[in-house]
Amino acid sequence: MKPIRYKKKMTDEFLKDGYWTRETFYDFWAKNAREIPDQEALVDSKYRLTWKQAVALVDAMAISWVEMGIEKHSRVIIQSPNSVYGFLARIACERAGLISLTVYPYLRKKELTYMVDRTKASAVIILSTYNKFNYLEMYEELQRDFPHLKNIFLFDDVVPQDAPAGTFSLTSLVEKRAQLPVDKSILEKRRFDPIENIAILTTTSGTTGIPKLVEWPPAPRICTSKGRVDIWGLTKDDITMAIAPHAGGAAGTLTYFAAPIAGAKTVMLEEFSPDAALALIEKEKATAIGVVPTHLVRMLEADVSKYDLSSLRFIRSAGGYLSPQIAEEAEEAFGASITSDLGTQDMGSVSGCRVEDSKDLRRRTVGRMLPGNKVRLADQENKEKTVPEGEPGILYFRGPHAPAGYYRDEELTATVFDKDGWTTTEDIVKFDQGCLWILGRAKDMIIRGGQNIYPAEVEGLLNDHPSVASVAIVGYPDREMGERCAAFVTVKAGKEFDFQSMVDFLKSKDIAMFKVPEHLEIVDEFPAVGDSGKVNKETLKKDIRKILGLN
Repeated sequence: MKPIRYKKKMTDEFLKDGYWTRETFYDFWAKNAREIPDQEALVDSKYRLTWKQAVALVDAMAISWVEMGIEKHSRVIIQSPNSVYGFLARIACERAGLISLTVYPYLRKKELTYMVDRTKASAVIILSTYNKFNYLEMYEELQRDFPHLKNIFLFDDVVPQDAPAGTFSLTSLVEKRAQLPVDKSILEKRRFDPIENIAILTTTSGTTGIPKLVEWPPAPRICTSKGRVDIWGLTKDDITMAIAPHAGGAAGTLTYFAAPIAGAKTVMLEEFSPDAALALIEKEKATAIGVVPTHLVRMLEADVSKYDLSSLRFIRSAGGYLSPQIAEEAEEAFGASITSDLGTQDMGSVSGCRVEDSKDLRRRTVGRMLPGNKVRLADQENKEKTVPEGEPGILYFRGPHAPAGYYRDEELTATVFDKDGWTTTEDIVKFDQGCLWILGRAKDMIIRGGQNIYPAEVEGLLNDHPSVASVAIVGYPDREMGERCAAFVTVKAGKEFDFQSMVDFLKSKDIAMFKVPEHLEIVDEFPAVGDSGKVNKETLKKDIRKILGLN
C-alpha cells in the first residue's frame, strides 16, 4: 500500500540528504539480537526476554500469520494494555508485512466500528477481558457487522469455549511455532519498502469523538526516533519504562520507537498506581520513563521518599499540558530532567529539548528543530509573507518527520499539507537561544487596543507564582479595546491567590501593563479537549463571556 502524499521529488530529497534510509524497525531488533543477544530487551510481570529470545518470538509470530494465509498489507488492530506480547505483536506485524493500528484499551465499539470499517481490518489482537470489560464479546459483535474481520488473536494462553470461529491464543500459537524452524526468506519477501509502503497507522485524539487515522511508512518514524535517541542521549545501557500506554506517544515514542534503535531495554507497567510505578522504577532501575502529566501528579501524591529512584535520568511527559510547577516538583522529587518537545500525529515531529538543556529552556521552550526540518515564520496578517528575524510569527515547517497523510484520504490530507509538504501547527512562535518558544496559537492571540498579547507568555510568568498550580489566559470582547484578557487559575492546596496578587506579581516581572489580565477566575480544574489533556480554551472563552454577561 503506497503512501498517498509523498512524491518522488520529496522522497529523493530526504534519501539524498540522509534523513530517510531503507531500514525497517525490525532491522534494529535483528541487529540487537546479533550484537547484544543476551541483554534483556522486554520485561513485564510475566516475561523477561533477551533480544535473541524476543526476535525468535517475533519471527515465529510473523511466520504463523503468513502460514495462516493472512495477505501482505492486511490491516491488523492491536488493542493491548502494556505487555511484552503487545510489543511483540506490533513489530511482528511489520515483519509479516501487515499494517498495524495500535489503539488504547479504553476505546469501545463506537470508535472501533469506525476503525474496523475504515481500515477493512482482517484481524484484531486483544485480551479476552481486561479491567472487567469483555473485549472478545465486543469484537464478536463487530465480526457480525464486518465479515472481513476474520481472525481474533488473544493474548490469553487459553481460548474461551464460547469464542467465535477464527479465535486463537496468540501466546500458545507462537510458543508452539517457535519450536520449529522458520524459513526467513519467506518473511524477507514480505518486507515493507520503508518509503513506498504504509506500515503503521496511528490515531489522532480529535474533538469529534471519532479519531482520524494517519498513515506512516517506516522511514519518517525511524528518522524521528533517531532524532529522539540523540536528544535524549539513549544508549543500550538505558532502561526505559512505559507507565503511560505504549499505544500512545507519551510512552510509545520512548519505548516502542526509540528504545530498540538504541538497544535499550523496555519495562512495562501493566496497571498504573502511583506506588506500583515508583516500586517498578526502583526494582528495574529505570533510567527513563514515559508518562502523561496525570501520572506525575498522582506519583507526587505518594510517599516518594520510600523509593530509591536514583537510577532515573529523564522523564518524557506528553499527551497534555504539564504546568511548570508540577514539572519543578517532579524534578526535585525524582531527581530527573523533564524534557519537552513539539509534534502532532497529524503533522509529525517538529522539535525537542535535550536532556542536558537548562531548566529554563526545558520549561519555556520546545527545543531545537529536529534534523532536516525546515521552518519559516509567517506574518499573521499576510501568511505569504515571512516575518523579520527575531520577530514572532506563525510556525510553518516541512521535513522528513511528517506522516504520509490521513488514511486513504487525499482531500483531507490536502487541508493539512500543501503540494510541497509545508504545514502549520498554527502556533505563534519565536526563536531565541536556538530554541522554539511557543507564544500561543493564532486563534488564541489577544489584540488589546492594537497591541498583541500572547497567552503563553503571560501563562509562563504566572506559573512561576508559588500559589499557582496552573493557568490559562483567554481573551474576551470589549467595546473600547476590542479585546481584553482574563486569567483562569487553579490554586495549589493550602495556598491563596487573588486579583491583586496576580497584578503585583506580574508587575514585579517588568511585563508591559497592557499584557496584565483584567479579570481573574479561580477554578478547580480546566475543561479538556477530548482525551488529549489539553486545555479547551474555546470552552473558557464561552465561560468568561457568560460570567461577564457578554454576548
